[in-house]
Amino acid sequence: MAKKSRSAGGTPATVALEKAGAAFTVHSYAHDPASELSYGLEAAEAMGTSPDRVFKTLVAEVDGALTVAVVPVSASLDLKALAAAVGGKRAAMADPAAAERTTGYVRGGISPLGQRKALPTVIDASAGGFETVFVSAGRRGLEVELAPAVLAGLTSAVTAPVARR
Repeated sequence: MAKKSRSAGGTPATVALEKAGAAFTVHSYAHDPASELSYGLEAAEAMGTSPDRVFKTLVAEVDGALTVAVVPVSASLDLKALAAAVGGKRAAMADPAAAERTTGYVRGGISPLGQRKALPTVIDASAGGFETVFVSAGRRGLEVELAPAVLAGLTSAVTAPVARR
């Protein structure tokens, strides 16, 4: 995988990847604001990639603490499993404004990488079944492809089955 220069993306996510010396590839596509697909499904379709390999970044609140879940766009988040993965009791989706303010990204472009404030992160166990996965690079229409182990290492994530099909 090639490393891309800041001019290829220039988001906090790509800067964090470059700073870490990580192998990654930036993929861009024309985001259609009128698309009725979810941001992640739009990305998978635009890149011609299986939705199982494209992961969305969701921000939830577990026992009052913001927590990131990275799950395939073809699945939904199991909030009970997320809470259990981080040793919590209750989880609910976070207020979108709080998620944007805390991560520094806009909804549909939240990346698990390069967040304004590093949050506890859980990556769905299915990511381990792929050589590389795609996650948001920090804005709509921009994705990074990288090894799941690199993503987990850079986000200090735990891996657990938190997706529900």
